[in-house]
Amino acid sequence: MVPSGHLSPATRPDLPRPEIDILELADLTPEADPHRPVLLDRDLLVLVTGGHGIAELDFNALPCRPGTLLRAGPGQVLRCPARLDAIVLRWHAGVLRGLDVDPDAVPHHHQLVGEDEDAVINEVSQLVVDHRRHRDDPAAHALLRHQLAVLLIRLALLRGAPDAGRTPDETGPHRTEVVTFHRFCREVEASYPHTRRVEDYAARLGCSVRTLTRACLAVTGHSAKQVVDERVALQARRLLAATDEPVARIGRQLGFPEPTNFGRFFTREVGVSPGAFRAARDRPPARIARPRRPADPATLNGQA
Repeated sequence: MVPSGHLSPATRPDLPRPEIDILELADLTPEADPHRPVLLDRDLLVLVTGGHGIAELDFNALPCRPGTLLRAGPGQVLRCPARLDAIVLRWHAGVLRGLDVDPDAVPHHHQLVGEDEDAVINEVSQLVVDHRRHRDDPAAHALLRHQLAVLLIRLALLRGAPDAGRTPDETGPHRTEVVTFHRFCREVEASYPHTRRVEDYAARLGCSVRTLTRACLAVTGHSAKQVVDERVALQARRLLAATDEPVARIGRQLGFPEPTNFGRFFTREVGVSPGAFRAARDRPPARIARPRRPADPATLNGQA
């Protein structure tokens, strides 16, 4: 019994509601155009429970069937076929604050099998049940947060651990190059709308352009300039596909005051004009124009 003059945990206004939602795929699709990709504003975990089809995450076509897992983050674009059934977990980044878990360590696309599939389905099912029963009870928020954290840690382990005692061969990237590349990617993520000059990034990181280029070539096979341009082109494709923002405005957001310069840049990177790319956004995934130098969204968003 709650003492007189005190509020129960379920009614205390100072305690926030849990920032974890349980959705269906239909809840993510725009009502006006269900075929259009969705620009995500929160973290997502999608567990396919029925149907077969091709989902599209940042313009990469991903085969899906029961047991397929998709992980997406804010800023990415996602399109899933209507014939798929799935459980969707959505959360704000702050819900995991203070917990030793890295959502970006979860694979973006994975087909669960065997014991892994059984364990993940059980954990997702329990989270769904507890969310339905306790989502309005602040006393249970810690339970939901920790259930999500345990699920994400389990999924991160699906990537597998490196072989014990293995050392990089002479042709592979060395640790210093990998560290430099990841630092570079974080800077690119923060500053790509403002500058595409590798010299600016080198100055911020306190190294030479040659060092950045060597690190990028070792890790991705692309130059530092290509890494920056690919990130800008990816954002342009996201905004063209998932919003109705005018092409010229998108160009200005990405650092192109002149629409013609943005058009030339986009056509060079993607292979079609911005207008042609936008016109193709409602077609099946295979018809969407692909970049000439495909970029790993996890890598270019500093998620690797």
